[in-house]
Amino acid sequence: MSFSTFRERWELFIGAVLSVAVGVALVQASLLVLAATGEPRIPAGLSRQAEDKIREGFVAAATVMGMTAFLAMFLAVFIVSSTFSFTVAQRRRDLALLRLTGGSRTQLRVLLLSESLLLGLVGSALGVPFGVLAKSAQTWLLVEIGLVPEGFTAPWRLWAVIVSGVVGVGVALTGVFTASLRAARILPLEALRETGEAARVMTPSRWFFGLSFAACTLAVVTWAQGANLIGAMMAALGISMFGAVAMSLLSPLVVPFLAWLFGVLVPGSTLVGLARANLRDGVRRSAATASPLIVLVSLLLGLAGTFGSLSAAGGEEAKRSLNAHLVVTSTGEEAERLPGIEGVAVASRQNAVDITITTQKTRNQRVITRNFYSGIVAVDAADYARTHTLPPARGDLTALTGDTVFTGPARNADRIDPGEVLLAEAGGQPLRLTVVGGLPETLETGDSFLVPRQALPRQVWAGAPTETVVQLAPGQDPDDVAKRIEQAGFGQVRTVSDWAVARAGDAQDGNVKILTVLMGLAGLYALMAVVNAVVIAGAERRHEFAVARVTGLTRPQVVRSAVVEAVAVALIGLVLGCVVAGAGLVGIGGAVRKTIGTTVVFVPWLLLTITAIGAIAVVAVTSAITAAMATTARPVSQVTTKE
Repeated sequence: MSFSTFRERWELFIGAVLSVAVGVALVQASLLVLAATGEPRIPAGLSRQAEDKIREGFVAAATVMGMTAFLAMFLAVFIVSSTFSFTVAQRRRDLALLRLTGGSRTQLRVLLLSESLLLGLVGSALGVPFGVLAKSAQTWLLVEIGLVPEGFTAPWRLWAVIVSGVVGVGVALTGVFTASLRAARILPLEALRETGEAARVMTPSRWFFGLSFAACTLAVVTWAQGANLIGAMMAALGISMFGAVAMSLLSPLVVPFLAWLFGVLVPGSTLVGLARANLRDGVRRSAATASPLIVLVSLLLGLAGTFGSLSAAGGEEAKRSLNAHLVVTSTGEEAERLPGIEGVAVASRQNAVDITITTQKTRNQRVITRNFYSGIVAVDAADYARTHTLPPARGDLTALTGDTVFTGPARNADRIDPGEVLLAEAGGQPLRLTVVGGLPETLETGDSFLVPRQALPRQVWAGAPTETVVQLAPGQDPDDVAKRIEQAGFGQVRTVSDWAVARAGDAQDGNVKILTVLMGLAGLYALMAVVNAVVIAGAERRHEFAVARVTGLTRPQVVRSAVVEAVAVALIGLVLGCVVAGAGLVGIGGAVRKTIGTTVVFVPWLLLTITAIGAIAVVAVTSAITAAMATTARPVSQVTTKE
């Protein structure tokens, strides 16, 4: 019977099959790439800083692949669950007839689970070859966005195929389980008459899970406002996921109100009135179509808003951390001329030197040695203290003289205590640097170590990339002094505000790359789910469309009415998704306020506009095509039939 149902009503299952196939392909490819990033191959002939950057890229790539696999499984379960719940509701008369002809509740559940097993097997079988293509696409994308070097490959591993296949079958069974339980509880006569439990959209289980996920969302929002930024970032992903599920489950409560509001805001006409009535009557259909859009908007805007807010907050923090007017980029040798330029009161030169600092920690009776090559900055402590406002977490900058070292924000979590002696190598010269303090953690990664310039050989810092923080003398105009600096042969002169924005953008570059991958994944799944829901809904409305035509509407009018209804549902999904994304921004805004003392929130208006236009266009086109196909037959031949 499962094979027969699959063959005869394939249009109800094709979307879920594709969702499982894409999920299996992405999980398989992500596992293969993730395993390959655990064994990084560093190209020969690179500087130590370049090698460090490549290693950081491999770590970011592993993060992307882990999040991709997790998100793919979540979206696959969500889409299969919502799709199968909708298809079971569409088939309730068929299932009722099976019960009336002698089938038990257990047999009905077994039938539905057998269909889901078949769905999972077919989806997994399709997903394995798709996974080869997905692996090539993911590898190409990681190279293009600069997370891994050219020539990176992910070797084939059989275990990844087995795991992804098991995940595909598990996703199908998990997504269908709840729908099978609900279908078995409905009395056959109620299903035939579409009364009682069969006609109820908000079932007890839907109430329970919807309110539970809503409560979890509110709890995470509250917790995020007092968390650190790492916790807030994780909370933002949780808010997007929990909130999307909650809104999807509770959307039938909102659809009637928004349908009324739609009728108030949109000028009245026969087609608009018919679309509004269909929205109120087809709540289950509207909720199924809106659900993937809720997920899309909540994930896209939630993640984009989170990363954008962190970037904006990082820029604000960087700007507040300086007591200066200009930032000049040059080499260390060139920067020595800056203090002599008219109008410059203090020039704090910060040389990004190429030296090695080694730390050692004992954990569980094991000595762990780490070498640091990047993020090491040579400074003059007095000038640095005059131009920077960030107070040390430990020690005092006045002690940063001679063979000493100050830990930077990037090493704050490493707990390198004052008094420890770190081994260093600078220009072939061994050094022993005593830790005299450390700076607190900041929104951006920041520097790893500050070392006194006089402790290093001149050739180490003379050619090093240097940023000089310039504080002007009283009464000096920043624009005039900037022109004098440029005329003196310095290439890049920026105000502190411009420098802070650029620095924050560079610091969030890795997050933006991760966001790019996740947005593409969420967009792909949402597109599949929206098209699938619209196609299923339209294919089962032939009788309804035929009735509308025999009562006087023309075929183009019926199609336009279906498009208006679908666009209204898309708008409902976009609004509810924005509510979830807004909750995420509330959480991240509270975390930022706790960290820097002010609320900084980024709203991705451009992304919202693109998403809204794209979603409405896809829904409108798909609805028009489906409605046109459903109205090809003469209405008289279908008006007496019942789906």
